Amino acid sequence: MDGQLIAFTGIAAGLVAMPGADFTVVVRNALVSRRAGAVCGLGIAGGLLVHTTLAVAGVAAVLVAVPALFRALQLLGGAYVLHLGARTLGALRRPDRTSQEAAAEAAHPLRQGFVTNVLNPKASLTFLSLLPQFVPSGSTALPRTLLLALIVCALALLWFQVVVLLVDRLGRWLRRPRAARGLQAGTGVALTVLGAALLLEPLLP
Repeated sequence: MDGQLIAFTGIAAGLVAMPGADFTVVVRNALVSRRAGAVCGLGIAGGLLVHTTLAVAGVAAVLVAVPALFRALQLLGGAYVLHLGARTLGALRRPDRTSQEAAAEAAHPLRQGFVTNVLNPKASLTFLSLLPQFVPSGSTALPRTLLLALIVCALALLWFQVVVLLVDRLGRWLRRPRAARGLQAGTGVALTVLGAALLLEPLLP
């Protein structure tokens, strides 16, 4: 592996592991079951594949050229994340939930992971600006950028499965009533704050 690929892998790993809505949604699902968390992580990797593909195709540049489209995607993404946060906090009002009700809250984890990630237009812009920096001069851009895109997706698959494994290993403690409610509240607040930030950012001057 050449030096540029090593450098790119390190930077991409940092971006993937950065705490945010993706991380919070995976933890939320992993608390319900290991399978739900793992599937949610697959959804996020799918979203990243969309972003990196758009960057490779140059479509992400349209988001820069058309600010209204960028803001619309931000608003959609913020509304979805805010919805997940509100649902998580709303469930705290029902401390006597059954396991079936808890599982229902994490229904469609693949969709949750995918939509949470793919509706974040900043990801496309990040990779649009990052990928070209690691294409050696004189080389064919398409194969190289596709390789970089696959590295990003592979890192996401690995990282979020590690997160799910850690949550699962701590599951006995995390699923104690007091600990579970505390973590659920923290997850709900985090999702609500992140969603609100995404909604407010396009409205700020």
